[in-house]
Amino acid sequence: MVIGKKYLLHNPTFAPILLDTLGVSFTSSSPSRPEVDPLAPQQHTSLLSSPSRRLGAIAGLLSGGIAVTIGMLVAALGTVASPIDAVGSSFIDRTPRWLKTLAIDWFGTNDKTALRVGIVIVLIAVALIAGSFSVTSPKPLISAIIIFAFLGALSASEREGSNGASILAPIVGATIGIASAVLLLSMLTNSWLAASTPSPSRVPLGWDRRRFMRASAAVGATAVTAGLIGQSKELQRVRSTESQRPDSLPPVANSLPPSEISQDVSFITPNSDFYRIDTTLSFPNVNLEKWKLRIHGLVDQEIILSYADIAAMPQVEKTITICCVSNEIGGPYIGNAVWQGVYLKDLLLQAGVKSEAEQVFSRSLDGWTCGFPIEIALDGRDALLAIGMNGEPLPLAHGFPVRLIVPGIYGYISATKWLSEIEVNKWSDAEGYWIPRGWARDAPIKTQSRIDVPRSGATVTAGQTRVAGVAWAQHTGIQKVEVRINDEKWNDALLGDDITDDTWRLWTFDWQATPGTHTIQVRATDKSGYTQTEMVTGVAPDGATGWHTRTVTVA
Repeated sequence: MVIGKKYLLHNPTFAPILLDTLGVSFTSSSPSRPEVDPLAPQQHTSLLSSPSRRLGAIAGLLSGGIAVTIGMLVAALGTVASPIDAVGSSFIDRTPRWLKTLAIDWFGTNDKTALRVGIVIVLIAVALIAGSFSVTSPKPLISAIIIFAFLGALSASEREGSNGASILAPIVGATIGIASAVLLLSMLTNSWLAASTPSPSRVPLGWDRRRFMRASAAVGATAVTAGLIGQSKELQRVRSTESQRPDSLPPVANSLPPSEISQDVSFITPNSDFYRIDTTLSFPNVNLEKWKLRIHGLVDQEIILSYADIAAMPQVEKTITICCVSNEIGGPYIGNAVWQGVYLKDLLLQAGVKSEAEQVFSRSLDGWTCGFPIEIALDGRDALLAIGMNGEPLPLAHGFPVRLIVPGIYGYISATKWLSEIEVNKWSDAEGYWIPRGWARDAPIKTQSRIDVPRSGATVTAGQTRVAGVAWAQHTGIQKVEVRINDEKWNDALLGDDITDDTWRLWTFDWQATPGTHTIQVRATDKSGYTQTEMVTGVAPDGATGWHTRTVTVA
C-alpha cells in the first residue's frame, strides 16, 4: 500500500507513527524529501515509549482499593463482617501458638488492629506489584483480585453466622475492581482510546495522561466514598447492637462492698480499663429479642433460655478476678470486677447432668468454643452466667448479652463471651478452640503477684516509699505476700481485705529507700501453703511462672 504525498505533507508528525502502527510502507516522488523510516527511534521513541510501571502500580492500587471498599460496603449493607475481617478471622483460626503469643507480646490488646493493618499492607503491596506487571496485559492484576476475592468468600463461608451477603461482598468488590483495572490499564496500553475513536486517523497514539488521571480520580473517589459509607454502616451496626443493652440490671439481694487499702491500686477494675483478649475482629450480630441460650447434651432435659428468662431468675453479685493465660509475669491481662448473673450450677442441675458427663463445652455467637471439667461447674464455686459487670449490663466488648465467668481457671477454657450454647459432653466429643493449637486442656490459674507502683525505671525520692500491687490465687486465696529489695531478706507486705478466695488481694510495703539503683521483687503464698516459684516460664501451654521484678532509681 502506498500513501500519497499530499496526506503526508499535511500530517508530518503522525504520518511515520501511523504508518508503523498500520504496518504500511511509504514512498515519495519528491526528490527534495528523503524517504521517512517509520522505525527510526529518533523520530517517535518519545511518543511510543511504554507507560511507566509506576502508572501501572497506581492503576493496581486504585483497582485493588475499590475492590476492597466495595466489598466493605456490601458487607456493611448486609450487616455482616467485612471481607478483611473474614480473612483476618480465618488467619487467627490458623495462627500457631507461638505467633499468637508473639502478637500479644508486641501489640497487646491492639493485636486485632495490628492484624487489620497487616492485611491492608499486604493488599497494598500485592496491588502495586501486580499493577506494575500489568502495563502490557491486565492478567496479573486481574488474577490477584480474583485470588483475594476467592480467599474472602472462602473465609466468609467458614465464619459462624455468615450468609449470602458474606460471600457476595468479596465477589461484588472483585467485579468492580476488575472493571476498574481493565479501564485504567487499557488507557495505558491505548486499546481503550483506539476503541473510542471513530477514525484511525484520529487515534492519539501513546497514552492520554489527562484521561487516565480523570479516570483514576473517579475510581479513587469512588473507593474512598464506598469505604467511608461502609465504615459508617459498620459503626451504626455496632451502635445498634449496643443500644439493645438494657438501661439497668435486675435487682440483687445483697452485694459485697469494695475494698481499698491504697489509692495507688484499685480493687475494682473499671470496665473501660478491663483487658480484652479474644479472637473476633468484629463483634457478632446480636438480636436480643431473638437471642437464646441452649443447654443440651448429656442432660436429662434440654433447656432454652431467653435473655428475659435469665434476667427474671434470682440474681447474685460476685466479685471475681479473671485472668488471661497470655498474661506474662507482671502483665496487664488480669482484672477484678463485680459480676452479676445466675449460678451456672443451678442451670446444669435444672437440666440434669448425666453421670457420664465430663466437660462443660460452650460456644460463642461468633463460633469460638472452649471446655472445662464438669466438676468445676458443680463444686460450689461462684461460676456464673453473667449479664452485668460493675453495676451495668455487660458491655458489648465484654460479652453482651451473656458470658461465662468461672473463677480459678484461665479464660481460654472457660470465659466464653457472646454465649449462645452450652453442651454437656465427654472430652472425646469436642475440643475447645485453643486445645488443638497446643494449649493445655486443664488450666488452673497459677498463684501470682505483681508490683504496680513504683513503675519500672521510675525515679523516686529517698526516704519512705510506698510499694504496692496485687496478688491472686483464684479459688484458693492469698495468705501472704512478701517483698524484698536487692536480693536481701523477704519482708511481709500489708494485705488488703480478704473479700473472697476468688478475688485478688491488694498489698502494700513501706520501704525506706536509699539513693542508688535498686531491684524490687514480690512473691505470694496461697492458702494451700504454696509459694510461687522463682522459675521463669513463658505463658504456653498453661500460664507463666516467676517472680515479678522491677528496677527503680532513688535520688
